[in-house]
Amino acid sequence: MTMRMGGRGGNGGQKKPLTANTVRRVAQTFAPYAGQLALIAGCVFVSAAFGLVTPFALRRIIDKGLQVHDMGVVIHYSLLTLIATVFATGFSLAYGYFSVLVGQHILRDLRARLFHHLLGMSLRFFTATRAGEIQSRLTNDFTNVASVLSDTVATVLFNVTTVLSTLIAMFLFDWRLTLLSVAAMPLFAYLASRVGDYAGVVRKRSAEQNAAISATLQETLSVSGVLLTKTSGRQEIAADRFAVENEALAVTQIQSAMIMRYFFNMIRLTFSITPILVYWLAGFLVVAQHDRSLTIGTIVGFTALQSALLFPLTNLLSVQADVTSSFAMFDRIFEYLDLKQDIEDAPNAVSLEPSAVRGAVAMEDVSFRYDSAQESPTLDHVTFQAEPGQLIALVGPSGAGKTTLTYLLPRLYDADSGRVTIDGIDVKDIKLQSLGRLVGVVTQETYLVHNTIRENLRYGNPAATDDQLIEAAKSAAIHDHIASLPEGYDTVVGERGYKLSGGEKQRIAIARAILKNPRILILDEATSALDTRSERLIQEAFTRLSVGRTTFAIAHRLSTILSADVILVIEHGRIVERGTHTELLERNGAYAKLYAAQFAGESAPEDSADPQEAPPIAEGVS
Repeated sequence: MTMRMGGRGGNGGQKKPLTANTVRRVAQTFAPYAGQLALIAGCVFVSAAFGLVTPFALRRIIDKGLQVHDMGVVIHYSLLTLIATVFATGFSLAYGYFSVLVGQHILRDLRARLFHHLLGMSLRFFTATRAGEIQSRLTNDFTNVASVLSDTVATVLFNVTTVLSTLIAMFLFDWRLTLLSVAAMPLFAYLASRVGDYAGVVRKRSAEQNAAISATLQETLSVSGVLLTKTSGRQEIAADRFAVENEALAVTQIQSAMIMRYFFNMIRLTFSITPILVYWLAGFLVVAQHDRSLTIGTIVGFTALQSALLFPLTNLLSVQADVTSSFAMFDRIFEYLDLKQDIEDAPNAVSLEPSAVRGAVAMEDVSFRYDSAQESPTLDHVTFQAEPGQLIALVGPSGAGKTTLTYLLPRLYDADSGRVTIDGIDVKDIKLQSLGRLVGVVTQETYLVHNTIRENLRYGNPAATDDQLIEAAKSAAIHDHIASLPEGYDTVVGERGYKLSGGEKQRIAIARAILKNPRILILDEATSALDTRSERLIQEAFTRLSVGRTTFAIAHRLSTILSADVILVIEHGRIVERGTHTELLERNGAYAKLYAAQFAGESAPEDSADPQEAPPIAEGVS
């Protein structure tokens, strides 16, 4: 399955048409907040109504106060204007607050929805998609739509209300001056639409370039990335690669900023010229036509309304441009939300309590490919049974399918054909959350979060007491080392646990598995980074841990699995031999050759890594 969502070489230069479906889905995000939206609308209408008081009061002040020298009228309408302005400001703050509140709650819900959806994606998605691209969807894309969600509803309502009420008021003042003032509106509505379309293309391109930079930073500036870059002498190449991406992003962001500046300067220029035309027409009507209805108060009040029309109309056109371009960001978010989760709970999936599970595991004619285009399957008609409490060892060359076989138990992937069962129940009929409690995994590449040792251990059992943590650490032969640290169990392990050695990280992962106490345990080269003494201690801990549970151990060092109840020898996705250590040696087959090569001090035949074999899970316990 090949997935490439955005990133380099995306379709940022292509315009994706705005669809009714996208508009409907965006509108649906507001539906749960209908009550708050009604409150916002009420505050908007009241604020706009108070805002219209000033021009009418100004006309009264000039015509009935200043011109006839009536100070009482001036004081009365001045106070009225002051009170109206205060109330308009108060209600404006109110709808602004509720608008931000609704917008941020929608963002919170949408972000949580996307995060939860991505958690439900199979491992296939994460191995095919760069981490930086995923992070960009959850950060940059939401940042791009945040202002639209927070401001759009109130801005649209307020500005539409203000524009309509102001136009009505302007017609009440003088219809001729009004027609002259609004003559350019259709032109700017059209320009706003075109600007919004182009801004959407630019904004989407910017989002894709941001995702590319995020991915580069994730790959280069993580601890592993820096080690690789420095030890490979690729600092200049990495810097050049970043420079190219950085320059492309800078150009796009300049375009994004300047297109709106050009647009709004054109609007300001037009609205600066319009009052001059209004004064000319008013002068013509009064002087040449002897129109007595146009008083000084009417002209001054009209120009005040005209000025008041500038900001809401400008904002409305701005919102149109912003909303049009922001739909490109919504499309990117919806694109991830629409990704099919190929591993989900079945409609009638059951939840199993670990205490009620015996741990019998079976695979019945299981085949699996990572990609349908693979020439040969990664697992090819695999069949075996593991009885409760047995230790099943998986051996064979790299790329044979050993790790892939264990991936199917916790449903990191689903078999293409055949059945994988626990206690006779198909794992596809067990709830994923329940399955996660039943199966524990300790891998060769241990993943620790940037937190304390205590919190890393509690990933295995969040409810574990300190005494249980210590007991698990002792069983994993790591307690003494933890106790010797200045901050003990409160020591922060650093990014990906790089403050600890490989063996120390593995022992913490093993302690985490002991705390989890799963019914089925998978050990994928779990002792590969241990010295001889620690390995012996861990083997003793595993012996105790394995009692009453089914254990699968993948090992290249055959000395670690000599006591296994069943050894499965896997080559090219098939089980070619099975039996105990003694039985397999007697057969003098594939296992005997591996054993002889290893213990004769020779290197086992080196197989090139098979691209069909899955990459190791970067996880200590799952």
